[in-house]
Amino acid sequence: MPRPLSVLLMAVSLFASAPLTADHAHDDVRTLRNSGQILPLETIIDYHRRRNPGGQLLEVELELKRGHHVYELKILDDDGEVREFEYDARTGQLWGLEREDRR
Repeated sequence: MPRPLSVLLMAVSLFASAPLTADHAHDDVRTLRNSGQILPLETIIDYHRRRNPGGQLLEVELELKRGHHVYELKILDDDGEVREFEYDARTGQLWGLEREDRR
C-alpha cells in the first residue's frame, strides 16, 4: 500500500508558543533530522505500522513536550476509532496513546 509521504507533515508544530511559517518549520525539522536529534518521520511510521497494522494515517505533528520532540500520529483505526499515538522523536519509543472522544 503506498504511503502518501507528501501529505504526512500536514501539521508541523515545533514550538507551541512560537508560531512558525511553513517554510521555517520544514527547515527546522530538516535541521533536527540531519543533526540526529530526531528520527526521520518514515522511521516512526514504519515502526508504528509493524506494531499496529491497518488504520489510516490522518495527521502528523511534531511538537516539543517537556523538553522532548514528540511525533503525534493521528490514526483512524479499522474499528472507526481515532487514536493519537505519541512517539519520542529521538528514540522512537511510544510515549502514549489517546483515544479521541466521539461527538
